[in-house]
Amino acid sequence: MKRLIGSLFAVVFFVGAVGMLFAGGQKEASGTSLPVVKIATDATWPPMEFVDTNKQLVGFDVDLIHAVAKAGGFKVELQNTAWDGIFAGLANGDYDAVISSVTITDERKQSMDFSAPYLNAGQVLVVRSDESGVATLADLAGKSVGAQIGTTGAMEIQKVPGVKLRTYDEIGLAVEDLSNGRIAGVVVDNPTAANYVLQNDTYKHKLKIVGKPFTEEYYGIAVRKGDAKALKLIDAGLKKVLSTDLPAQLESKWLR
Repeated sequence: MKRLIGSLFAVVFFVGAVGMLFAGGQKEASGTSLPVVKIATDATWPPMEFVDTNKQLVGFDVDLIHAVAKAGGFKVELQNTAWDGIFAGLANGDYDAVISSVTITDERKQSMDFSAPYLNAGQVLVVRSDESGVATLADLAGKSVGAQIGTTGAMEIQKVPGVKLRTYDEIGLAVEDLSNGRIAGVVVDNPTAANYVLQNDTYKHKLKIVGKPFTEEYYGIAVRKGDAKALKLIDAGLKKVLSTDLPAQLESKWLR
């Protein structure tokens, strides 16, 4: 499901010492020679990236990028940036990269470069907690399943014979109908499902995610087109992290 218009926040969060800064030139900081990569995120997308009650940036992507920086030998400067201008800022050199639940697409590859993919944020099936014997969409043949109109989830439901698609203007309305028993399931991207099922007090005891993502919609870290220096640093750290069990730990923490 596509990201919606994002944050009203414009707070800049600083992590670690400031060293060499790619965006806007290079600087040196006393006491360290580690490069600093300035990275934007729209912190309105729990559980991937959001601002907690202590006004701190948290989430899957936040944990991941700090681990990537440690493995890659650089410091991170995270900047909370509204989604509607986040890629324009990248192109303008306001920051070096974007980590913000960015799906890798052929269209986006025309205007920016991407790290290795780090998470399949594909579609998952959400049902009520008391539902048994349901593992796939096909198990709901003869029943209605909801999705936000025009999304990948709606398209996937239409592919399954016997399953009735019910569309909604907002995914929250579909989740509410599922909770109240008006539909049998909801298909939505994995992070959004986790937000409703794990983070939302209203639904986390009423709903569950069954199975794993059944489409491939991979997230990557976007880098300004042609910025090989920043991409090399990020990719080197990311590939090291992906070779460990940390990604699975983050999925358990934030998405399961």
